[in-house]
Amino acid sequence: MGKSLNGRELGKGITQRKDGRYVARFIDRYGNRKNVYASSVNDIRLKLKAAQYDEETKEVKESTITLTQWYNTWLDVYKKNAIRVGTRTHYMMIYTKHIEPFLGDMLLTDIKPTSVRKLLNDLEGNGLGYSTQSRVKIMLVDMFDKAIMDGLLVRNPAKNIKLKKKDFNRRVLSKEEQITFFECSKGTYFDNLFVVAVTTGMRIGEICALTWEDINLTTKKITVNKTLTYQKYEGEESKTFHIGPPKTKTSNREIPISPKCEIALKKQFVLRNNIMSRHGAKPIDGLDNLLFVSRYGRPLCDQTIIDAIDRIVNEINSCRDEAELFDRISPHCFRHTFATRCFEAGIPPKTVQVLLGHATLDMTMNLYTHVMDDKKDEAVIALNDYYFDIEQQSSAFMEDDFKNAIVDSKKIVSFV
Repeated sequence: MGKSLNGRELGKGITQRKDGRYVARFIDRYGNRKNVYASSVNDIRLKLKAAQYDEETKEVKESTITLTQWYNTWLDVYKKNAIRVGTRTHYMMIYTKHIEPFLGDMLLTDIKPTSVRKLLNDLEGNGLGYSTQSRVKIMLVDMFDKAIMDGLLVRNPAKNIKLKKKDFNRRVLSKEEQITFFECSKGTYFDNLFVVAVTTGMRIGEICALTWEDINLTTKKITVNKTLTYQKYEGEESKTFHIGPPKTKTSNREIPISPKCEIALKKQFVLRNNIMSRHGAKPIDGLDNLLFVSRYGRPLCDQTIIDAIDRIVNEINSCRDEAELFDRISPHCFRHTFATRCFEAGIPPKTVQVLLGHATLDMTMNLYTHVMDDKKDEAVIALNDYYFDIEQQSSAFMEDDFKNAIVDSKKIVSFV
């Protein structure tokens, strides 16, 4: 707190100079120190409030940059060498498809929180879920933050926009469903892939990127160090297959091979070699050493695997009543199922985190809270049983002590 020459408190940032005038200091939006002066305490307080209000509310009127112009700068300057090629492609798709049609031609200074809110409302109205809305908001917040750093904006119009996150349950196969699915998938072309997915928790892109060099049957370990994507990169005319690094740094990991997984890997090795030796095989140069391939020796894309899963689910449902239908599942369901089985088996959360390749333990815990809640219930029941056993043993000991005391007392009486 500043003080006057006679020691009176004046308020934060306000002081009195030796010549009797008052000075107030504050920091502007660029981090620069600003001063205002007045001859009286009331005037300096009014001037300080006015200067701070002006700093908070003024707009950058000289800017004529549109959002699309700034997006190109943001992507080419701020994101260059900071993101993977796949992430860059994803940003481009999000902006072109969801942001540009609504806000692209607007000046940065004309975009208000209501503009962003309306965009997100329109996305929801068009049936796009929380995850898409969240990606749009994350992009806009970062773009506007960088515009503020460049002095093009005063405030971030997307910063405090709230999204309504709908409750949803991650699809996890129950033990009975898991048995049913794999009984029906047995002998199908993708059965080996499904087994590896549910016994390792690997992402589908990680499985599809595996080569035999990543499999060590001596140490019983799978090395995860890459992922396969099928998308259109900048400068490409159509979607193509790309091998890149895993999703995060922690996704580089080693996963133990269970006996069931080992059998599936060996069967796949034989199947893959048979396919590659056929006359009709059409592998892609540079991707001809992949372990999991199509019937023509080509890499696998997500949709091919989704279609294979749907065929199995349809087969299961073909002999079921409507009330007993097997719910649809995605390839990622195998990963959730693996994690759930780990927790049900009592594997420590930290170990599950490492197996899944999650960046943080919180991520693992947040995704599988429902399983941990069940485990907590089991723990309370187990603890109750444990205490019950202790109480029973304690009662037995007390009863034995009481009987012994009676015997001892009789001995004492007879002795007397």
